[in-house]
Amino acid sequence: MNFADLGLSEKTIQAIEEFGIKEPTTVQSDVIPSILQGKDVFTIAPAGCGKTMSYVFPLIDIISTNNANTESLGKNILIITPDSTQSVKVSDSLAVFNKYHEINEATIKDRDENVDNEANVIIGSPDLLLDVAAEGRVDLSNTNILVVDDINLIKKQKQLTNLEKILEMLPADKQNIVYTNRRSRETQDVLDKILKAPQEIKVDKAKEQEAAKSAPVAEKQTEAQSEAQPAKTKSVNHHMAQPKRDPEAEALMKKYNAFNGKTPEFILNQGIVVNID
Repeated sequence: MNFADLGLSEKTIQAIEEFGIKEPTTVQSDVIPSILQGKDVFTIAPAGCGKTMSYVFPLIDIISTNNANTESLGKNILIITPDSTQSVKVSDSLAVFNKYHEINEATIKDRDENVDNEANVIIGSPDLLLDVAAEGRVDLSNTNILVVDDINLIKKQKQLTNLEKILEMLPADKQNIVYTNRRSRETQDVLDKILKAPQEIKVDKAKEQEAAKSAPVAEKQTEAQSEAQPAKTKSVNHHMAQPKRDPEAEALMKKYNAFNGKTPEFILNQGIVVNID
């Protein structure tokens, strides 16, 4: 099976292939068609199997104002993550694979974040989303698609109560997409409030390293990053503190605007190699 079989647009597939991903993982094959069909989806999947891309790829198609074949123009997407680190990771992924589309996205990384009121994709953790919503800096009432990634990790961050408060701000009539790394009794009550007759997809732990077969993405940089810092990039943890900005990368960003004004953070920092999950 290839990405075209899953119903993704040619523009999205082109960005995927240019990054070096050749074929979908199991979770991507199972999840992407359901998301494109507007179904509620509950996915149990471990890290490393490509779960983030299983919703990033179809959401790019759904939200894109350049996709002439979709009837989903005007959709507003809310992606709730456990913390700011995961929020930035999702934002970076959107920027990379949104190469041939136009998406207006806002990632809330801290309480002082300036939120674009015109953004049709909002990404943030429950606590930060509550803060900016309480101050009237973001309106969540027009959300059409909700993604919760990952509800078990949100529980571990003691954010379930904040998640429930956010759910009260959202319309009942929306598509809901929820991920977890394992089923948990503590999260079941919240899941029951979110999902409506969902398609349940489970990826066996044996598939955990399956994403590696798609491409050597843990060692791969985007073309812009390679041009910006040749022969000096080393693999480091994405969670590294206070990364150093690369002036060459910033100059290339300003010159070519390869990501439509939303250049991924990892490209602008020295020594960072993105690991797409």
